[in-house]
Amino acid sequence: MIEVRQLHLRTGSFSLADLSFTVATGTYAVLMGRTGSGKTTLLEGLCGLRRVQSGSIRLHGRDITHLPPASRGIGFVPQEAALFPHLTVAEHLAFALRVRRWTEDAIRLRVAEVADSLRLTPLLERRPQGLSGGESQRVALGRALSFRPEILCLDEPLSALDDTTREEICSVLASIHQTSGVTVLHITHNRREADRLASQVLHLHQGSVTQAPLAS
Repeated sequence: MIEVRQLHLRTGSFSLADLSFTVATGTYAVLMGRTGSGKTTLLEGLCGLRRVQSGSIRLHGRDITHLPPASRGIGFVPQEAALFPHLTVAEHLAFALRVRRWTEDAIRLRVAEVADSLRLTPLLERRPQGLSGGESQRVALGRALSFRPEILCLDEPLSALDDTTREEICSVLASIHQTSGVTVLHITHNRREADRLASQVLHLHQGSVTQAPLAS
């Protein structure tokens, strides 16, 4: 469960104040809102990439408001995938595991498991410059999921993809959610994307988060 209470975040002259909302455990939540409304700022605050001015963030009852990113149990996929050009696909999938000091045997097994689930096994020795947009997003997802996070945060992961690839990655996301049960918070501008994936839709408007109706 994600519980945000009276959260205040600031970036430059822009700020969000008194944000409160809840996402139940196992929910696929989509956060929508106009460009510039603060969606990415909010997501970065949850992930520990932006300092919280006041308020609280609790994940599954644990207060993580001021914890460093690696201690929060959150997998994060930024908008542009942000793959490291010098690392292979296999090294990307192992990255978070090495940071968390998994053993080499455990890393090898988990990388193989994630690669198989995301159809990345034939690509393990490639570097990002040799990947398509859809392949890059699957690698970014694999990197975020490798350490079995409790929460998965996605910042417009499909915005740069063509329609066919977007549908492919939508299917991957739906499958990941169904099989893992991970709680997801996914930013998008695309209502069709939200209707395809979400069991909860949130709307950020003028500094408030409200519940939006699901498609009938």
